[in-house]
Amino acid sequence: MQNYKIDNMTCGHCAGNVQKAILSVDPQATVKVDLGSREVSVETVAAPGPIAEALKAAGYESLQL
Repeated sequence: MQNYKIDNMTCGHCAGNVQKAILSVDPQATVKVDLGSREVSVETVAAPGPIAEALKAAGYESLQL
């Protein structure tokens, strides 16, 4: 399980973009978004680096927790 804090994820549209970015790296990933805390949990076989890069490419700065 990988957990990320994404401070600039502020709305449902952002949450969808974050999920789409993660799924572009691992289409089989399970992504749980908590918009209130701006945290994302990802169940994936992908390494954290590619996930963080996909989030950055989508315009979201993330901090792995």
